[in-house]
Amino acid sequence: MKKMINVAFIYSIVAMIAGVFYREFTKFNGFVGVTSLGKMHVHLLVLGSLFFLILGLYCDRVKVEDQKGFNTAFIAYNVGLCWMVVMMLVRGILQVLNTPLSSGINAAISGVAGIGHIILGVGLVLIFLKLKKAVK
Repeated sequence: MKKMINVAFIYSIVAMIAGVFYREFTKFNGFVGVTSLGKMHVHLLVLGSLFFLILGLYCDRVKVEDQKGFNTAFIAYNVGLCWMVVMMLVRGILQVLNTPLSSGINAAISGVAGIGHIILGVGLVLIFLKLKKAVK
């Protein structure tokens, strides 16, 4: 449970930093409009902080972290979330700076972001399977 709370705390701090970065970076560059940077804060709070706080409660009640393979699921989820957020950062910075992208580069950024989503999804499914097994 302590590990989950620590991870949730780290994601909370990173979410706050992402929110401040979004506000200041767009203000500094005079950007008004929708950008991926604005979504990083919420993604980190919900998929990072809130998710791990709730998972920590389950860890306390049913000892899900003792399940074989839980660490693999935990790592996959974190890698996927971090990967996804980094790609949101890359996309957002390019949007704010109005950087012209070729269709190939644009597709490559979307593809790499998609890999992060897949890893996150696999980690989420594995965590749910471990939760299901732990409650039996």
